[in-house]
Amino acid sequence: MKYSGITFALPKGRLLKEAVDFLKKSGIDATETLKETRKLIFETGNYRFILVKPMDVPTYVYYGTADVGIAGKDVIEEKGYDLYEPLDLKFGECRLSVAEPVNITEPYDPDRLSYIRVATKYPKITDRYFRNKGIHPEIIVLYGSVELAPLVGLSDRIVDLVQTGTTLRENGLREVDVILHSTARLIVNRASLKTKYRAIKPIINKMRESLTRKE
Repeated sequence: MKYSGITFALPKGRLLKEAVDFLKKSGIDATETLKETRKLIFETGNYRFILVKPMDVPTYVYYGTADVGIAGKDVIEEKGYDLYEPLDLKFGECRLSVAEPVNITEPYDPDRLSYIRVATKYPKITDRYFRNKGIHPEIIVLYGSVELAPLVGLSDRIVDLVQTGTTLRENGLREVDVILHSTARLIVNRASLKTKYRAIKPIINKMRESLTRKE
């Protein structure tokens, strides 16, 4: 049965606490989603919140299961769906970067590379990035500890999210190029924006006001 209120898709993991805090500043209480529970669906007043893996947020929004969602720009770019993206929420800052072992024989030089084997959770972004540089990438898709791949000979380099760089350094890797900078964004299903405009537009306005107050 389709929910008549507004459904939010929220990312489990590192962004959830900041997303809930931001929603609260915007007058939307999603604090119940932070409770230690196996529940994935929460209903509060006119809102329903579903907790999904960060990479799945755009999918739930695109197919209309959720009306709105909060997702990192990295995930939005990787999925490539046609979504309305009205706001940069200014939290969850990180970067998607190329990294390699510090002791690699031939350091990263795009002008001298024609082929590269790279491990990543972001195959579409990675493929586009290297092909734009005239490099043919062999992409190995991993969903676990990507930084392990070059250390055991599975790949030459990796493309992965970096915040402080500590994990890279602890595993003998160094960041050699930044593909994109990412922050959390508000995304909206285009059909929902039309059919539930009177409910969704005030949400966007409240969030925009919260960002203004923050600045």
